[in-house]
Amino acid sequence: MLFRYCPHCGTVLDKREEGGKLRMRCGECGFIQYLNPAPAAGILVRDDKGRVLLVRRKFEPFAGLWTMPAGFIEYGEEVSETAVRELEEETGLIIEIETIHTVESCRDDPRGDTVLVMYEGHVRGGKLEAGDDAGEVGFFPLDGLPEIAFACQRRVMERLIRNLS
Repeated sequence: MLFRYCPHCGTVLDKREEGGKLRMRCGECGFIQYLNPAPAAGILVRDDKGRVLLVRRKFEPFAGLWTMPAGFIEYGEEVSETAVRELEEETGLIIEIETIHTVESCRDDPRGDTVLVMYEGHVRGGKLEAGDDAGEVGFFPLDGLPEIAFACQRRVMERLIRNLS
C-alpha cells in the first residue's frame, strides 16, 4: 500500500528517485516509504508413502485451491514457530521440523508480495483434520496433485518432483 501522506509529519508524499527506484518520499521530514514483502513460513510434509500434505483454502485469495500449510509470520514470532503453528492450526497435526527446504519469492498474492520460508518436517502427533482457514486437508501423491494456488508453491512442488526423479 502506498502512503499518500507522510506517517510522521502529514505532508503529501511525492515520488522521487532513491536507490535507483522511484519511491514515495516526504519533502518535509525526509521519510521514504520502502515497500517490503511480507514474510511467511510453512512446512513441506510427506508421509511414509511419499505423498505431500496439502490444505484446501477456505478463503480468498484463491479459495478452493490447495496449498502447503503456511502463513504469515507474526511480529515477535520465530520463523520456525510460525511454520509449526500454522500447520497445527490448519491440519491438527503436530510437526517436528527437520531442515529448511527452500526460500521463495511470491509475487502472485493479491494481498502483496511475500517471501516464503519453507521447511521440511515430519508428523509427531495430532489428528489430521481441517481447521482454521483450511476447508479440507489431505495427503496427495506427487503424480496426482490438485491445483496449487500460489506460483511459488507450484515451483516448490515442481522442484521436489524433479529432485525425486
